[in-house]
Amino acid sequence: MADNPEAYRSRAAVERANADAATLDNVRDRCRRAEQAWTAMADRAERTTEQRLIREAATARRVDVTLAD
Repeated sequence: MADNPEAYRSRAAVERANADAATLDNVRDRCRRAEQAWTAMADRAERTTEQRLIREAATARRVDVTLAD
């Protein structure tokens, strides 16, 4: 599951369903906290991937310029 936003969002959906099905307040609260955590991990993984792609593109441009000289 290393940095797989889809897997994190899937887990968040499972926790949301668990919260909706829970009859005990403490279980519902725990599931909602877990959903928030999984969603935050998905968001973080997406930002990390986006930033990595930007850095890789910048590096590729620098290499292209260097090779062209």
